[in-house]
Order: sequence, then C-alpha cells, then structure tokens
Amino acid sequence: MQWEQVKDWLSAARSIAVLTGAGISAESGIPTFRGEGGLWRNFRAEDLATPQAFARDPLLVWEWYAWRRELIARAEPNPGHLALAALEPRIPEFHLITQNVDGLHDRAGSRAILKIHGDLWDLRCTRCQRQWTDRSVPLVELPPRCECGSIARPGVVWFGEGLPPCVWEQARRAASGCQLLLVVGTSAVVYPAAGLAPLAKSAGAKVVEVNVGDTPLSDLADVTLRGPASEILPVVCG
Repeated sequence: MQWEQVKDWLSAARSIAVLTGAGISAESGIPTFRGEGGLWRNFRAEDLATPQAFARDPLLVWEWYAWRRELIARAEPNPGHLALAALEPRIPEFHLITQNVDGLHDRAGSRAILKIHGDLWDLRCTRCQRQWTDRSVPLVELPPRCECGSIARPGVVWFGEGLPPCVWEQARRAASGCQLLLVVGTSAVVYPAAGLAPLAKSAGAKVVEVNVGDTPLSDLADVTLRGPASEILPVVCG
C-alpha cells in the first residue's frame, strides 16, 4: 500500500527534490565514509579530511584520496542511480541534491545535480583557486599540481569547511519549493544537509524516506520504505 502511495505521489508531482547519501553508493560497492578499512584501517577519515591534515601532510591526504578514487573508478552506478536518472526528464522541476562525491549520479545520466559536498574528481589549486576535472586513475603525480605550479587539493568539502554557498542556496530553494522530497540512503545526522527534510516538510512537501534502517528522519517522513534503494527506486520511480 505504501509503495503504491509513493508511486502515485511521484506521478502527480510537478516539483520533486531528491536527497541522496552514502547508502545509495554503498550498494555499488563503495564503502561508506565511516566504514572504510583496508589500507587505511589505522586512520580515521575525520583525521584525514580536514584542512589541518592537508596542511600538515598533503601527500598522506592525497594518497588516501587516490585510494578512494581507485575504488570508485571500479564501481558502477546501480539500479537506484539509474532509476533517479530516468525519473528526472519526466518531472517539470527536478533537483537531485547529493552528499556523495563519487560522481555515480553523473555516470548514471542525472543532470540536475547539486553536489553540496563537492566532487572527488575535481581538483582545486591552493593558490590561484583554479578548478578542473581530472578522472585519470592513477593520477600522474601526488600531490597533483596546478598549471601555476602550486599544489592542488581535492574539490570536496572537508570537516570544518562551509558548504559552497551558491550550491547550498540552490539546495535549500529546491527543498523548500518541492511538492515531494525523496530522501535516499542518508543517515540524516550530517548537518546542514539533514535540515533539508524538515525544511521541505514545513513548506508543505510530502517526505519519503528510502533506507535500510531507521534514522532520525524516520518519524518525520510521511512514508518510510525499508530496503535497498537499488531494489525500491526502480519500482516506485518506474
């Protein structure tokens, strides 16, 4: 019954926003941010993804990001990513807000993407601030350098940094102006992204959560669908 209700809402809505988190990419084999192990089992992600860590040891930080890039390069968009990409052209006003930096939504074919935490495949010069995309794996050199000769950093948002103001404002407008907000695979504990669902709800939107387990958002959502996004989204978005 809940699945049919969500399908009806998606069919009727002219304005839809989607918020995705690490859970949807975990189904493509990408470890969640706090669950990464292997080569980096003796490091906490929170100790590497900071401006302070980069200033202290840029090579160490880049070795970790190079490892992550190699993991992601081997992954493929799953049916959840593909279902959202197929939904986009059918909705007059559609925004995909993602906390993920892996680029799998792009590879699935999504276009209206708001990357509030940046993009792992982007590099930004620490001196002249030039930003460019480099999908080469492995990178030619570590740390990579800008054409001006200065070290580049990953084009992602680190702990202690603010979100890109323009992108975040677009995400806020999308959430506050949509008729339906679909929240997929996010723990709903990382702010300010976790505040988008209450914002949408207070503006009158229906909120639908897709997740394998309970989150702080579950009680707020109008409907919660339990299970993998790769199984649920192709059904409700189809």
